[in-house]
Amino acid sequence: MKRIALVAVLALALAVGAATAAAAPAATTRAEAGQKNLVQTAIAAGQFKTLAALLTRAGLAGTLAGQGPFTVFAPTDAAFAKVPKATLAALGRNKAKLRAVLLYHVVKGKVPAAQAMTLKSAKTLEGKSVPIRVVNGKVIVGGATVVKADVMATNGIIHAIDKVLIP
Repeated sequence: MKRIALVAVLALALAVGAATAAAAPAATTRAEAGQKNLVQTAIAAGQFKTLAALLTRAGLAGTLAGQGPFTVFAPTDAAFAKVPKATLAALGRNKAKLRAVLLYHVVKGKVPAAQAMTLKSAKTLEGKSVPIRVVNGKVIVGGATVVKADVMATNGIIHAIDKVLIP
């Protein structure tokens, strides 16, 4: 009887140890991700290369790397791929319009998805409000669907969206 109890305790200890070891890399990854600002987090994610390049071109990378907090509804590279090349080229030539489009994706403050689901709109740094609604449990911001929510950064939060928003 004692032997069975000892085996059971050892099995439980091994199971707990294995579960803890398996969970440790995920916790480390989340902690490391939380140590980067919004721009660093977007670059590290690997799916916002176009956004990062445009933020730099518009002179906004420093702003979004700064104090904050900010919430960024960040179009993925796939979202930018849907924008006609002529439109992107025109924005690239007009820094003021490019800044307006990019700032339309940024809200002052930290707005996690749970809070966004309760909002009807949010005022962007561009100056206009972007409509927010929930459809079938998904957050829709200005016609774009949030495809990944609550990516934490030291100075805010990123919600990946599937469409570029135009003010």
